[in-house]
Amino acid sequence: MVTVQIATRRAGVPHARSFARWANAAFAGGRRRADALPELTIRVVGAAESRKLNRTWRGKNKPTNVLSFEGGDLAICAPVVAREAREQGKPPAAHWAHMVVHGVLHLLGYDHENDRDAAQMEAREAKILAQLGMPNPYG
Repeated sequence: MVTVQIATRRAGVPHARSFARWANAAFAGGRRRADALPELTIRVVGAAESRKLNRTWRGKNKPTNVLSFEGGDLAICAPVVAREAREQGKPPAAHWAHMVVHGVLHLLGYDHENDRDAAQMEAREAKILAQLGMPNPYG
C-alpha cells in the first residue's frame, strides 16, 4: 500500500495514483525475491524540509531530490524535482516517476556507491521506467 503525503504547494505535483503506480512498478521490477509488497509512504516536501532531512540524515545542508528511509519512507522535494526537470529538459512526470523508482530501489537495497552498482541500478531504473512508458533518464 502506498500512502502519499503532500507537505508543500501542490502545483506540478502528480496525483497520488501516479505515485502509487510508479512505486508498485519499482517494487515489482526491483525485488530480488518474491516478498510481499511493503507499505510505503511518499512525502512530497518543500525545500526547507528537504534541507533539514538531508542535513540530519546525510550531513548535507541543501535540499535534494529524493531521500529514502528504512522502514519504507521516501521524501521527494517538489522544487528540486521541478528545477531538475527544467534544467535537464525532461517531461516533469517522467522525472517524478524516476525519483519514485530511484527511491524505491534504494529501499530494496540498490545503491550507486561504485560504478558497477551504479550501472546495475541505472539499468534497472531504465527498464522499470520503460515499462511505465517513460524515457530512459540516463540516455
